[in-house]
Amino acid sequence: MRVLGLDLGSRTLGVSVSDALGMIAQPVTTIRFEEDDYDSAFEQVQTYIKEYQIKTVVLGLPKHMNGDVGIRGDISIMFKKRLETLGVAVVLWDERLTTVAAQRILIAADVSRKKRKKVIDQMAAVQILQGYLDSQS
Repeated sequence: MRVLGLDLGSRTLGVSVSDALGMIAQPVTTIRFEEDDYDSAFEQVQTYIKEYQIKTVVLGLPKHMNGDVGIRGDISIMFKKRLETLGVAVVLWDERLTTVAAQRILIAADVSRKKRKKVIDQMAAVQILQGYLDSQS
């Protein structure tokens, strides 16, 4: 059973999906939308939920380093509630440092700065989803 991973930003949404066994996360795409146009992002996520027959979504929850949830976190919580109206379970996953980890992986793989900018959000979604998948085994 596949699981969808999401890294929600103010203008981008990184999307990843697990393999059929729910063990390995892989990048899918980066959805781009007008700043704070979460309706557009939501509509596009629905297509992936249908395409991959998703029952569980892991959504990154941005927190401050002290653990507090700020405005970005509140937006993710609202997005979670909206996703739940589609009949999927949504798990909020602490995403602190996932973008940093994704950057390190891409730099280690010698990916150019221009290319990194295009894929960083989906790689962060992979980090979020893989963290969740690892916790389940």
